[in-house]
Amino acid sequence: MTVLAPSPVLAAPRGGRLAALRWFAARNPRMLVGGALVAVLLFVALFGPLVAPYDPIKVDVSQTLIPPGARHWLGTDDLGRDVFSRVLWGARVSLSVGLISVTIGFLLGVSIGLLAGYLGGTVDLIAMRGIDALLAFPALVLAIAITAALGPQIQNAMIAIGIVAVPGYARLTRGQVLSVRAREYITAARTIGVTPFWIVARHVFPNVVNALIVQATLATAFAILAEAALSFLGLGPQPPYPSWGQDINYSQRYLANLQWWMSAGPGIAIFVAVFAFNFLGDALRDALDPRLRRAG
Repeated sequence: MTVLAPSPVLAAPRGGRLAALRWFAARNPRMLVGGALVAVLLFVALFGPLVAPYDPIKVDVSQTLIPPGARHWLGTDDLGRDVFSRVLWGARVSLSVGLISVTIGFLLGVSIGLLAGYLGGTVDLIAMRGIDALLAFPALVLAIAITAALGPQIQNAMIAIGIVAVPGYARLTRGQVLSVRAREYITAARTIGVTPFWIVARHVFPNVVNALIVQATLATAFAILAEAALSFLGLGPQPPYPSWGQDINYSQRYLANLQWWMSAGPGIAIFVAVFAFNFLGDALRDALDPRLRRAG
């Protein structure tokens, strides 16, 4: 039987996850495109308000409903506010909600999944039944209900979206832990008396973190979209502060008069943000999953 040598093109270099990511990014344009778009979004969220040409909440009745041009790149709304400046400021709101809510969901969901998967038994049963109860509701409907109950504020939107993200992290972590827990080195660690906390922290979690990185990236895209939906319904940041979803809701009344630019700016921003994180998440999944890397 002829044994084929492994292809040197598919053999990722040693040196940890960062080296593997750099190697894969050099060969996968999706990661470069997705990473570049995410970097631009983060830059806009951090520094966009500093370079915005106009005050996003200042009313100027002499500049109302001006179409896009050299002075106002995305035009103005019915109160004379610069749409481009409001889009830049809205990026900070949307990405803040996305990243903070994903962090909330990550911490809660991963903790539940680690405990349920490693301890098993009654802990696993109770935890998973609670997760199933959350999954019984559509994610966006549940986020709307939680935000409406807590009150229409950006902090409450973060909490609601974070809670909605918990089941995804918990189920993914539990499944990965159940697989890792059955391996021989985990059994050996238990045999020599290593504490459960050290086993989980040192041996279990590092083996499931790749899948969690991908899940977090994709969950950020959903969180941005969910924040836009909540803001569209009036459950996010309150006027006059800019928010992509809120601005689309406010400007939809002018679409019949062909004043499209008021909706186009925030709409394109939402599309680019969701596309960027989904694109990056797909590339990370291929890079961090060794089975997909070998199949490539």
